[in-house]
Amino acid sequence: MNKKVQLLDLGNTAYKEAWEYQDKLFQGIIDIKIANRKQNTTHTTPNYLLFVEHPHVYTLGKSGDVSNLLLNEKQLAEKGASFYKSNRGGDITYHGPGQIVGYPIFDLENFFTDIHKYLRFLEEAIILTLEEYGLKAERSPGETGVWFDVGTPFARKICALGVRSSRWVSMHGFALNVNVNLGYFDNIIPCGIKDKAVTSMQAELGKIISEKEVREKITKHLASLFEIDFFA
Repeated sequence: MNKKVQLLDLGNTAYKEAWEYQDKLFQGIIDIKIANRKQNTTHTTPNYLLFVEHPHVYTLGKSGDVSNLLLNEKQLAEKGASFYKSNRGGDITYHGPGQIVGYPIFDLENFFTDIHKYLRFLEEAIILTLEEYGLKAERSPGETGVWFDVGTPFARKICALGVRSSRWVSMHGFALNVNVNLGYFDNIIPCGIKDKAVTSMQAELGKIISEKEVREKITKHLASLFEIDFFA
């Protein structure tokens, strides 16, 4: 079992370019696993965590409903945004400047073979990070992601999750709203959920938050939960 994870910061990268890079790493791990089984070898599989910030983009999960995008092509262009149908789980979401997107590309056989546990650990890393800023976040029963004030009329989502896995290899991941322009969420029904709002750390705390610091805290909590040894 290899619990070393290479940490890669892609900076501001277009969604399609980052997706293609993810897929290359994802397929590379799968190819090693297939070769190991065919040839009865035990070559170690690598793991990666990509951090990225995307230009304005809306993405739709494979089980999503395109009607949850409230803009036509012309309106998308006017807002400087793009749209992609993704092979991740979940419905529609927005990515843009001021949002931390994390793509763990893990061979879960290096950690544990339990997708439910994997999702809960991603959520827990975000919950623990927010707790360091005095924010009490939680899970919402039956819905992935991280929320505030669950079960009240003020319920609001701060972090979306959407993943894909094959042969126990993961890709896609989480998107935490830090200093993001929340107005872009008005153009979709986020995650297909009509009656709940979206928020950000900036909105909750009333100030700009260091995204570098937040990434470092997320990395620290992921390392603890998954027993990861990160390297650059």
